[in-house]
Amino acid sequence: MSLDPSNPFAAVSTLEYEMPPFALIKDEHYLPGFYGGMEEQIAEVEAIIAQPEITFENTIVALEKSGRTVTRVALVFYNKSSSDTSDALDAIEAEIAPRIAAHQDAIKLNPKLWSRIEKLYNERNSLGLKEEDSRLLELYYKDFHFAGAHLTPEQREELKGLNEELSKLEAEFSRKVLADTNDSAIIVDRVEELDGLSSNEIAAAKLAAESRRLADKWLISAVNFSGNPALASLTHRPLRERIMKASLARANRDNENDTKSVLTAMTKLRARRATLFGVKSHAEYITSNGTAKSPENVHAMLRKIAISAVANAKSEGALLQEAINASGENFALESWDWDLYSEQVRALKYNVDTAALKPYFELEKTLWDGVFYAATKLYGITFKERPDIVTYHPEARAFEVNNEDGSKLGLFIGDFYTRDSKRGGAWMNNLVDQNFLFGQLPVVCNNLNIVKPPAGEPTLLTFDFLTTLFHEFGHALHGLFSQVKYPRTSGTSVERDFVEFPSQVNEMWIFWPEVVENFAVHYQTGEKLPQSALDAIENSSTFNQGHDTTAYLQAAILDLALHQIPQGYEIPDVVEFERNAIEEYGLTYAPVPTRYRSTYFSHIFAGGYSAGYYGYIWSEILDADTVDWFKENGGLTRANGDHFRNQLLSRGGSLDSMQMYKNFRGREATIEPLLKRRGLN
Repeated sequence: MSLDPSNPFAAVSTLEYEMPPFALIKDEHYLPGFYGGMEEQIAEVEAIIAQPEITFENTIVALEKSGRTVTRVALVFYNKSSSDTSDALDAIEAEIAPRIAAHQDAIKLNPKLWSRIEKLYNERNSLGLKEEDSRLLELYYKDFHFAGAHLTPEQREELKGLNEELSKLEAEFSRKVLADTNDSAIIVDRVEELDGLSSNEIAAAKLAAESRRLADKWLISAVNFSGNPALASLTHRPLRERIMKASLARANRDNENDTKSVLTAMTKLRARRATLFGVKSHAEYITSNGTAKSPENVHAMLRKIAISAVANAKSEGALLQEAINASGENFALESWDWDLYSEQVRALKYNVDTAALKPYFELEKTLWDGVFYAATKLYGITFKERPDIVTYHPEARAFEVNNEDGSKLGLFIGDFYTRDSKRGGAWMNNLVDQNFLFGQLPVVCNNLNIVKPPAGEPTLLTFDFLTTLFHEFGHALHGLFSQVKYPRTSGTSVERDFVEFPSQVNEMWIFWPEVVENFAVHYQTGEKLPQSALDAIENSSTFNQGHDTTAYLQAAILDLALHQIPQGYEIPDVVEFERNAIEEYGLTYAPVPTRYRSTYFSHIFAGGYSAGYYGYIWSEILDADTVDWFKENGGLTRANGDHFRNQLLSRGGSLDSMQMYKNFRGREATIEPLLKRRGLN
């Protein structure tokens, strides 16, 4: 079907930065856009194959130029369905997911197209290609090989079926988790149960209940990970228990939103697909395409950390139990007690009261005078809010970003507040990918899930949200600074176990003296965060790292266990499988549940991180080593920013990731800075 010219996706946007025309885009435009765009790209591929001569330009570059319409639709649709979904968008995603999978297979499993790419790759040393062109050829060869283009005709046909079924299941998993997360919100009948929350937080809970037409109630929304930020403040223990148990039971309640059958089906299909590629498991298949190269290398790194992590967690737990006993209470520490009593211990042992610090971390002040300020000092870039630019939701704000010389760098979209239509967690994605091929500047989005306060009240950030704000902007910088020729290598288009590295580095500026002094100001009094508080935060930096590292490692090894199952293996009981995987690693400690249980582990079943959740700590090795480099070289300076930007952030995926790191650092990374940071040395 050809695309109607009146469809907003039919042509490149004429708005500034090629911003999608959201004022014109309606739900009914997506499916015609997808189908018309896919048809257009298949015709473009057929034209490539019809060329009698095989050249880099008429094959690789032509492929890179193909599919512009379907790409425009996909970038807009998947951002919208993640951040502001609806029944209509859910239905579109359910229909289009298998069609997109089949479309991608029709291209990447096309034997005639593969033969052209393979021929060019085998002759690459004689083609006289420039570095970026040679990298693009290498990536296309790897992409097609990774997709299965080299398989036999019979294997390719089976692979198409597997991919189509997996795409359906991924969409189903995502839909069920969002629905059950909304259903897992805790309704509170008596305001007395909310003791410990601030007046703003109680008002926000009231507002959340009213948004669901619940009169004289308060509502605590569930979050995507195990637990809830409210657990750090609530003194009413039965409510804490309700919140934690509801969190851990998400999508595992034998109802219509239960995901156990979906995830077990996915692990079986992924295991079968791995055998088609001649490898033992999905984990082996995935890691071979990253910087880790094999599950064995990942396990070797994780096991260096696991024993110390759980030992530290148990030591922390003993301190919390002492605090419980000292308070005159008579109960054993449970997971729903951890956050509250760790805050008490932090206050007593290190004189850090994180609840008392929240008034110093107001969202607008932190964004402008913290996140943006650090980027300006380090990279020279400047920011201007553009309320005239229409985005995909009224709460999504547009900021124009300029280089130091005043030239345009791109657009940054900040969508900070939670809503029932937004999936949990925080993420970055692009609406337009930077590239010189089409002369496009980047349009980059950050999504967070901060609870929105009542009108007129300030948004005060927890430590977690403060870190997330800087972290996600690190991803945004990776996209904004991209200076590459091709869309395929733009911005964050790097190995999956490398992509978290730049974002983690950006977290270092939160408490950098010049930055924190600029933004950490009490929203009522104007008082700066006292130096004594900053010193206390620094002194307590390794406290609770045992808990956090253990919870993370449990999730990482659970991901690997689920994806190292061999073909034909049936997971008899998901809960028992989880328990056994964690026990085998020696990470079992009841007061510390895994950060994600399988049934709501969207990273690996709906978010592209299958057999790759280890990537956060894998990248943190590079991050911690890089933080040391910044400190050794003077910290927040333009020279350091230019070096990091030029050698790494601007290169996207146009160079091997580990080679980029060595070019930046002058050597390979070492694990010691990470162990020191987490108190594991």
